[in-house]
Amino acid sequence: MTTAELIELESKVVAQTYSRYPVSFERGRGTRLWDKDGREYLDFFSGLAVMAVGHPHPKVVTAVKEQASKLMHDTNYYYLESQILLAKRLHDLSFQGRVFFVNSGTEASELAIKLARKYAKKNLSPNHYEIITMTNSFHGRTLAALTATGQLKYHKGMEPMVLGFNYAAFNDLAAVEKYVNTRTCAVLVEPIQGEGGIKVGEPAFLKGLRELCDKHKLTLIFDEVQTGLGRTGKMFAYEHYGVTPDIMTLAKALGGGLPLGAVVARPQVAEAFGKGDHGTTLGGNPVASAAGLATLDVIQEENLVAHAESLGKYLLAKLEELRKRIPKIVEVRGKGLLVGVEVEAETRALVSECLRMGVVLNATADKVIRFLPPLTANEAEVDQAVDTLEKAFLAVG
Repeated sequence: MTTAELIELESKVVAQTYSRYPVSFERGRGTRLWDKDGREYLDFFSGLAVMAVGHPHPKVVTAVKEQASKLMHDTNYYYLESQILLAKRLHDLSFQGRVFFVNSGTEASELAIKLARKYAKKNLSPNHYEIITMTNSFHGRTLAALTATGQLKYHKGMEPMVLGFNYAAFNDLAAVEKYVNTRTCAVLVEPIQGEGGIKVGEPAFLKGLRELCDKHKLTLIFDEVQTGLGRTGKMFAYEHYGVTPDIMTLAKALGGGLPLGAVVARPQVAEAFGKGDHGTTLGGNPVASAAGLATLDVIQEENLVAHAESLGKYLLAKLEELRKRIPKIVEVRGKGLLVGVEVEAETRALVSECLRMGVVLNATADKVIRFLPPLTANEAEVDQAVDTLEKAFLAVG
């Protein structure tokens, strides 16, 4: 089927909730993608941070094939070896928390919200249920996760939203403090706002949140769906700040391309859930868990966390040089290989032009170009991506 035929069929049979670009990718390898016409692209979006170890990494493929040939699925009524081993790895890599598996980032947000409320009701009072989140945040598309998202444009037409959320300005500790009351149970924050335009949390702010939560016995939740697993130059972004959350959400890169999310919680918080308090049919599926284990193997064996840190510095430097040449660039910001370029006007036309020239980038928060390359990218590929963006600026005007 040609791309044109595919686009026509999609318009008739798929719900129209995406503004797609007119390309259909057929295969990938490492940092490269090829469309149905055989044209090659440099992928600096990596499936929205999912393909952190590249398209598709041979070790992940082997793990998936081996597990699928033995047992593709069984329920969480039984002990699933690859799931338990993956939980052990996340436990050891993070703050030695208990792990709950789900299918996606939005499900991880839902679970974190439920757990924080249950913990507060057991340890504070039945009246503690409110959660403070940040303006410009993004936590998912299910109703509670969407309510937690501090961007009203996503709420429009979905009202009424879920009760019990307040929105404070990001990086403004005083604004958060104003919302703390006798009903508050938790604070939910992204250490770096991804969909909000790559806005980096300030150390004093995140440390202040930890102190505030400790003072009022609140649960501190870090949404690391996009920042986790090496993306920012640390295995988890909280490590940049010397701040350990009580609950952390993960997804995207975790499954190596398969649907997989997780919530890691301090043991005393995790114990708020008893038998039957949460469940999932497919979360922690044996094949997805095997892919997750292989993905973590690759990240560790290929030293991709340190590589993301060093290559991220190179990327930021190259983009700062570009900013000096392109007056329309307002700011360059980010950590590791999670980088945003804010410009004066909407960025979709720039991203479309880059795509036409063979580089996949992303437009987010209207005026930000987001760089999310695989952690396996190299300096020559950074040069190619930045050079292409410069040409796009000159072409679009």
